Amino acid sequence: MALATILRDAAQAEALPRFRRLDASMVQVKTEAIDLVTEADVATEEAIKARLATAMPDALFVGEESVAADPALLLRLADADLAVVVDPIDGTANYAAGLPLFATMAAVVSRGETIAGIIYDPMGDDWVMAEKGGGAWLRRPSGEAVRLKVAAPLPLPQMVGMASVAYMPADKRPQVLQNTDKLRLLSNFRCAGHEYRTFASGHGQFVCYNKLMPWDHLAGVLISQEAGAFAARLDGSPYLPRHVDGGLLVAVDKSNWDELRREVFTF
Repeated sequence: MALATILRDAAQAEALPRFRRLDASMVQVKTEAIDLVTEADVATEEAIKARLATAMPDALFVGEESVAADPALLLRLADADLAVVVDPIDGTANYAAGLPLFATMAAVVSRGETIAGIIYDPMGDDWVMAEKGGGAWLRRPSGEAVRLKVAAPLPLPQMVGMASVAYMPADKRPQVLQNTDKLRLLSNFRCAGHEYRTFASGHGQFVCYNKLMPWDHLAGVLISQEAGAFAARLDGSPYLPRHVDGGLLVAVDKSNWDELRREVFTF
C-alpha cells in the first residue's frame, strides 16, 4: 500500500487543487490537439518521483512526462532490475476539459515483467490494484477491499466494450468501425485507467488499443489478468513492458478474444 499512498497523496496535493482551475498558460499541446500536458501532470509526476526516490531508491523511474523530456529513458525499461512506471494524470484531455474522469497510475516492473499495478481515481478516492498472482482488488482508504472479477463471456452481438479507435491505422479504421456494428455497444472514455477499471470490475467483455505506451497499459493489463481476463497483442503474443506497438486486445476469455480479433479488430 505504500505506492498506493504515494499516488493518492500526490494526486490530492497537485492534481485535485488545479482541477477546473486551469488557465490557458497551464495547458500545452504535445503532438496534437488531443494530446495535452498540463501544469498538474508535471507537478503530480514530480511529487511521485520525489517520494519514490526515498521509498524505492534503487528503482528506475519511468514517468510519462520524464520520457517526454528524455525519450532515451524509455529504452532502459526492458533491462531494469526494478522500475516504476507512472502516469501522473491519465486522461489529461478530460482533466483539462473539466471532466471528472481521470486517473493516476503506476506499475512496478522487475526484469521485464509487470509484477504490480495500481490505478487511483482521485475523484472517487479509491484504487484498483493487483500484485502478480494475488488477484485484483478494489481498495478504499478505510481498508475495505473487494476482489474483482471480469464479466462472463457473451456472444458477439451482446458484447459491450471499450476501444480507442483514433490510434488505429487510418486505412483500417473504416473497416473496424463498420465491424463494430456486430457489437452491442462500443465506448471510449478517453482514459485508459477508467476503461481498465470498468472492465476488470465486470462491466464489459473487452478493451482494445493500438498505441501502447507502458504508463497507459501495464497496470491495467495486470489488473485485468488478475481479475481473470485474457490479454495479448493482436498477433497473439504476450504483452510485455517493452512493447510500444503491435496492438493490444484484452477480453474476458480466450474464446471471446479470438472472436473479437477475427470479427471486429481486423487491423
